Amino acid sequence: MATREGTLQIAKKKVPLIPLLSILCFISIFFLLSQFKSTSTSHHSLPTFQIEKHEYHRGSCDYSDGTWIHDPSRTPRYDNTCKEIFKGWNCLSAHKSNAPHLSTWRWQPRLCDLPQFDPAEFLRTHTHTNIGFVGDSLNRNMFVSLFCSLKSVSDGQIKKWRPAGADRGFTFLAYNLTIAYHRTNLLARFGSWSATDKRGALETLGFREGYRVDVDVPDTTWAQALSFHNILIFNTGHWWWAPSKFDPVKSPMLFFNKGQPVIPPLRPDQGLDMVLKHMIPYMEEKARLGALKFFRTQSPRHFEGGDWDQGGSCQRDRPLSIEQVEELFSEKNNGTNVETRLVNKHLYKALKGSSFIILDITHLSEFRADAHPASAGGKKHDDCMHWCLPGITDTWNDLFIELLKSKYQG
Repeated sequence: MATREGTLQIAKKKVPLIPLLSILCFISIFFLLSQFKSTSTSHHSLPTFQIEKHEYHRGSCDYSDGTWIHDPSRTPRYDNTCKEIFKGWNCLSAHKSNAPHLSTWRWQPRLCDLPQFDPAEFLRTHTHTNIGFVGDSLNRNMFVSLFCSLKSVSDGQIKKWRPAGADRGFTFLAYNLTIAYHRTNLLARFGSWSATDKRGALETLGFREGYRVDVDVPDTTWAQALSFHNILIFNTGHWWWAPSKFDPVKSPMLFFNKGQPVIPPLRPDQGLDMVLKHMIPYMEEKARLGALKFFRTQSPRHFEGGDWDQGGSCQRDRPLSIEQVEELFSEKNNGTNVETRLVNKHLYKALKGSSFIILDITHLSEFRADAHPASAGGKKHDDCMHWCLPGITDTWNDLFIELLKSKYQG
């Protein structure tokens, strides 16, 4: 009988040393390559800009990355009989040719889905809640969309009132749910200014009239809203790039801080930075405990062939292609609608590190040159700024409520 040591010696002789080392080396190299490939793939699938967007969205999906899909089975939640729809936005009643088809386009994010929210479920799950939209007429556009959606399924009494200085508001009494719109163009307080002292700082620079903007004082229309609402949706942007309102020569924006004029005078974009620098901490400090605060990104205009007062129009009848979007909105082209992405740069910078949830509606809206009132808006020029209702702001509310759900569930 062979001993155990003898058996081991025989086994060693049967397995040559060089092939064994080769096999071990091959396995090691294969393992290292697979690890490198896994790491490389991971980095490419989530580039830096997507990480930043996820931080802003506070969610698991970049809803701004997607495409519009035509879905004839898709129907709006309300129609043109909702009396809160401003006449200039009621494209169905104004017989805009493509108005019946606006809601048949569905935004499909690349990495997830964006379902239509259920108004009845929203009423049931948001009892004893106050929701405030604070901003310019584009936030009113979104506010009306939400109100009409909820009204279409509400079988209870609706009380019309103006809570906390709101321009308009409604309470669905059966649910004790209030939604309100607080109009403010710049977030900060502003009003007409005229020279009174020839030796004043602005007067000595030649200013005789303009608009005084107090960068550290909130507009009275929404200052009290912070302690009233559980959920707030803010916006600002269009008025900062509005020479028709603030003519840089005849009626410039003149910025004041702590009651004193800012010298040297600021450009509007610098003034926007100062306002955001003061208003965002104010909102954070004064908002009621546990309130959710959203900031909506810039709503794109779609003037082609010139600005609103230069014969510009928006006569498209279907969404733009990605190439058309870039041609119209690229900062390199410095076109009529260039402020859209410029405003967002200021917003992202100011909101970074805050508790705000960014409601990014810009890119998905850039495609929808077909969804403005255009000549059906009842103005002397095409309205390529506001949106038809029903229309794209219904999708904004889908996104708003999807993000809202993620915060509650998270």
